[in-house]
Amino acid sequence: MTVSKSLKAAAWFLFFGLFYLLPLNGRLLWQPDETRYAEISREMLARGDWVVPQLLGLRYFEKPVAGYWLNNISQWLFGENNFSVRFASTLCTALSAALIFWLAMRLWQNRQKAWTACLIYLSSFLVYAIGTYSTLDPMLALWLTATMAGCYEVIHAVSVRRKIIAAILTGAACGMAFMTKGFLALALPVIAVTPYMLWQRRIKDLFVYGLAIFAAAVLVSAPWVIAVALKEPDYWRYFFWVEHIQRFAAENAQHKRPFWFFVPILIAGALPWLGLLPSALTQGWRRRREQPGLAYLLCWAAMPFLFFSVAKGKLPTYILPCFVPLALLMAHVAIEAIDKERWRMLAINGRINAIFGLLAVFVFIGAVRVESLYEHDASGSFKITLALVCFLFWSAIGWWAAHRGSRKEARHWRWAALCPLLFGLAAGHIVPQESVAAKQPQFFIGNARAELADSRYILSNNVGIAAGLAWEMKRSDILLFDKKGELEYGVNYADSVERFVSAEQFPEWLQEARRHGAVSLLLLDGKPETVPLPDSMVTAEARLFLLHYRQAP
Repeated sequence: MTVSKSLKAAAWFLFFGLFYLLPLNGRLLWQPDETRYAEISREMLARGDWVVPQLLGLRYFEKPVAGYWLNNISQWLFGENNFSVRFASTLCTALSAALIFWLAMRLWQNRQKAWTACLIYLSSFLVYAIGTYSTLDPMLALWLTATMAGCYEVIHAVSVRRKIIAAILTGAACGMAFMTKGFLALALPVIAVTPYMLWQRRIKDLFVYGLAIFAAAVLVSAPWVIAVALKEPDYWRYFFWVEHIQRFAAENAQHKRPFWFFVPILIAGALPWLGLLPSALTQGWRRRREQPGLAYLLCWAAMPFLFFSVAKGKLPTYILPCFVPLALLMAHVAIEAIDKERWRMLAINGRINAIFGLLAVFVFIGAVRVESLYEHDASGSFKITLALVCFLFWSAIGWWAAHRGSRKEARHWRWAALCPLLFGLAAGHIVPQESVAAKQPQFFIGNARAELADSRYILSNNVGIAAGLAWEMKRSDILLFDKKGELEYGVNYADSVERFVSAEQFPEWLQEARRHGAVSLLLLDGKPETVPLPDSMVTAEARLFLLHYRQAP
């Protein structure tokens, strides 16, 4: 008996709701990323300025503006809450899955492969983790997916009319990618598509339609590019030289990592489908001539991966766009295996998950005992138990996915998609209290709201904590103490230098500030004894210290 369309739709709605919508408001915001993006959009909406990004009222030129636009719309629709902060990432992940479905149908005209590719993508651990987290990478992944899908249509469309329409739409997506993450978004499609077009001997198309795509991208991005240059003449100098050259190539690049950094990220991120990955890559390479679409997907996955590996600065989120072609390749080999009744690979994938869950249990127990993660956590026993349940659930689902039926088949192999579900839902409740205080400052700020609300001045020595303060207190005038961090460029403007107070200046500054009102200083990993102790109170929790100075008489 076939499953009705309405039942399938309900199953997909339940799957997406449990995986992506339910967790959005279920955990505190992480600093620095989530507090940063939450506050930038809140300030843009409050100022009514959708052109120049600012953080804590200071110029913040690290990223273009399109990602903030999506966050702005989300906050405008749903209000200032954790759900709205993360919703844009989730929406972009869903739209990327929709494009995966379209491209799978374009490649193979096989709905089973198309739905399977969506399932693999949405349940891949890296995609799932980033898709419920506020960062710009899911937005970039959406526009790059649209760009790459459009390029494939430009290359393989039969009529010139369809090629031109595809080129215009591709250029629009590329322009949005540029306005989300910068010049990087222009480079990635080029390095991914060019080898394929050279292999296909489409040199003419590469130049003719490449120029059309570039022109459309320029037209889409030009209004904002000109507007921000008129408002902030130094924007493009800083954004190009500091945020691109130094971050990706210079010796002092941020987040420096070794060349092989992304290999373990790829392996962990491909769970719970790791067992499909080797066959997806090897079969894609072997059959690239008979199925050119596989070669296109391989170029799409491999070239950006190599590009980011060569770059000096690396973060795990950078390779998120690579998981779109990988999901398509893995879906292809999985359905091909089913059609040919080759169940071994699917059963092995289930066993990998079963083993991984058990290994995670032992590694976690060892870490708890060696690192004393929950030593000073009142709810430590509950958190440890919850974590163990999550890993055992992963293992149990893996075993079920590998289970053999009467026909010796891994008939439950798709159930592997549920492996990371419980961990994703419970992740926010497993974090040790010491990390909660340092990395999720909303709880601490909420407990100290009365003192903070009474303060004329609020300072912090950490930009992520300062952004959390601004978001929770709905005020952008938080001052930086001792460390400028990523806001060094904005603070150095003549009209913003008073937003920073050095440790040496603080005693004298404090004496003057208290004449105008109370002062609160929130320190992360700071030493309260190095500053004047308040006459009212010191509140401490793990790595956070709040010093509250009453107004001087």
